[in-house]
Amino acid sequence: MAIKVGDKIPEGGFMTWGEGGPEPKGTDDVFAGKTVALFSLPGAFTPTCSAKHLPGYKNNADALKEKGVDSIVCTAVNDVFVLHAWENEQDTTDSITMLADGNGDFVKSLGLDFDGSGFGMGRRGQRFSLLVKDGVITHINIEEPGEFRVSAAEYLLDQL
Repeated sequence: MAIKVGDKIPEGGFMTWGEGGPEPKGTDDVFAGKTVALFSLPGAFTPTCSAKHLPGYKNNADALKEKGVDSIVCTAVNDVFVLHAWENEQDTTDSITMLADGNGDFVKSLGLDFDGSGFGMGRRGQRFSLLVKDGVITHINIEEPGEFRVSAAEYLLDQL
């Protein structure tokens, strides 16, 4: 069953890129005491993700922060090396934190994973966005398969 507004983010972990390379980061590190705009996408370097989804959050980072967002995080079922390469290619190091959910455990705990095997992608995370305040979900926007509308930065910004 998928998470809903008012639910607490389940405990879990990610890998992120630190000064010395890959570093683990727990959900408390990401969400405790902060207002976080989190968005999930099917994969780094994929067409919609690279052309629209990630750039939308990069371009609206200041506006989101003006509305009270402390941090913007992106998660995908990719390894930390792929997300770090994409972060560098998209020049988002200063605006968005990349959280690798390499095994898909986080999106599965949210009930927001899907089987992309038909496209050669294996298990992935659905396209969605969340606003999380001190670990509690206040907004959730889940896309229908193949869609890109409600998980966009502009849509979340309009909700704030």
